[in-house]
Amino acid sequence: MRWIHAAGRGLLALLVVLTGYAASGVGSGGTDGDGRGPLTLATAGDLTGYLGPLLEGWNRTHPGERVTLVELPDSADETRAQMATDLRRDGRGRFDVLNIDVSWTSEFAAAGWIRPLPRDRFPLGSFLPPVVDTATYDGRLYAVPYVTNAGLLLYRKDVLAAEGADPPRTWAELEHLAKTVAPKHGLDGYAGQFLPYEGLTVNAAEAVYSAGGSILGGEGERVTVDSAAAREGIGFLARGVREGWIPRRALTYKEEESKQAFQDGRLLFLRNWPYAFAVASAEGSPVAGKIGAVPLPGPDGPGTSVLGGSNLAVSAHARHPDSAARLIAYLTSERVQRQVLTRGALPPVRAALYEDPGLVRAFPYLPTLRESVLTAAPRPKSPRYDQVSLVVQAVVHDALTGRETPASAVRRLARELAAVSAR
Repeated sequence: MRWIHAAGRGLLALLVVLTGYAASGVGSGGTDGDGRGPLTLATAGDLTGYLGPLLEGWNRTHPGERVTLVELPDSADETRAQMATDLRRDGRGRFDVLNIDVSWTSEFAAAGWIRPLPRDRFPLGSFLPPVVDTATYDGRLYAVPYVTNAGLLLYRKDVLAAEGADPPRTWAELEHLAKTVAPKHGLDGYAGQFLPYEGLTVNAAEAVYSAGGSILGGEGERVTVDSAAAREGIGFLARGVREGWIPRRALTYKEEESKQAFQDGRLLFLRNWPYAFAVASAEGSPVAGKIGAVPLPGPDGPGTSVLGGSNLAVSAHARHPDSAARLIAYLTSERVQRQVLTRGALPPVRAALYEDPGLVRAFPYLPTLRESVLTAAPRPKSPRYDQVSLVVQAVVHDALTGRETPASAVRRLARELAAVSAR
C-alpha cells in the first residue's frame, strides 16, 4: 500500500483495510476492540542496523501502536528455533509480527502458527512476481514479501581484466578460471557457504536446480531428488573440493566468513547474497572498486539461484492483529522499501525500484540481481522444512568431504527425504 495519499483516499483505504481484515479473521482476537495497540516485531539479527530507524518512523506517527524490536541470533537456524518455541506457547507468545525466512512460510502456516492474509489488502502486483510464491501455502497467502534475495557470483574484475578473461557463464568456465587464474594471483578459486547449516542447503539446491533438477515436488509430498541432474550438481561441488579449486577451508564458511575472505582479497570468485557486494565495495575495503557481479553459472549457461529473503507474517496469537497488518503495509510501502535498500543494502520486493536510475547508480548490481530474482526458484516447500534442510545439509556435507560419492549421496537424500515426508 502506498502511504502518501490525499486525505480522502487515505480514509477510504483505511476503511477498506479494516473491513477486509475483519472479514478474514486478521482483525479478531486482539485485546482491544479494534485489534489496535502496541506490537513486538521479531527478526534475525540486524547486521546493518537499518531496521531500528525505520521503526522509529512508524512509532513517531503511530504512538498508540508502538513497535518493540526483538533481535534474535544472526544464525537462521537459531532464529527459527527461538521463533518456533515462542509460537508453541498456546497464546502466551510475545511476538506479534514475525520477519521469517521465506523457506519457513509453509512450515509455520501448516503448524497454524501464522494467520492467513487477504491478498487484496496488499499491493502484490507491484512486487517482483517470484517473491509472492514464497509467501503462500496450500493456495493461500500467509505472509507478505518484505525483502527478496538471489545469489550472485562476485568476482575480482581487476584480476580477470589483467588476464583478458570474461566472467564465467558456465561451470566449466568457472572451474577453468578457478584452477588456472586464481593460483597465478595467489588466490583461492571459488567459495560459497559450505558449513552444514541453512546456507549449505541453499548452495546445494542452487547446484541441483542449475543442472535442471529438483528436490521436492508440490508442497513437499513428492521426493524428486533422485536424478542425473542432482548427481551432476552435487558432483560439481564435490569435485571442486576434491581438486582444490574450492578450498577446504570453505567447508567452514557461512555468509560472513565467505564475504570476509573475498573482502580480504583471498578469493577470485564467491557465491553470496548482494549485501556482500555492498559491504565489500565500501570505502576502506581492500577490494573496493575491484568487484563485479554476474548471475550464477550453470552447466550450459546462467544457472538458477535459490530465492532468498524474508516475509512478514502475523502470529496466530497476535495481541493486536489490525496493527500488525498495518505495520506490514507500512514496511512494504514503496517509500519504506526504498530505505530498506539504501539503509540496509537489502534487496526490496518492489519491482519499480530496480529500474530507478538513481538507485542503479548507487547499487550497480541491481539489474543483475533483478535478472537473478526473476529466474530464481524457491527452496523446497514442505511443512517439515526444518527437517528437510537438516537432511540436505548432512548428506551434502558428507559428499563435499568425500565421505560419500555424489551418486550415493543422492540415493541417501532420496531415502531420508522420503522418510521425512512420510512422518
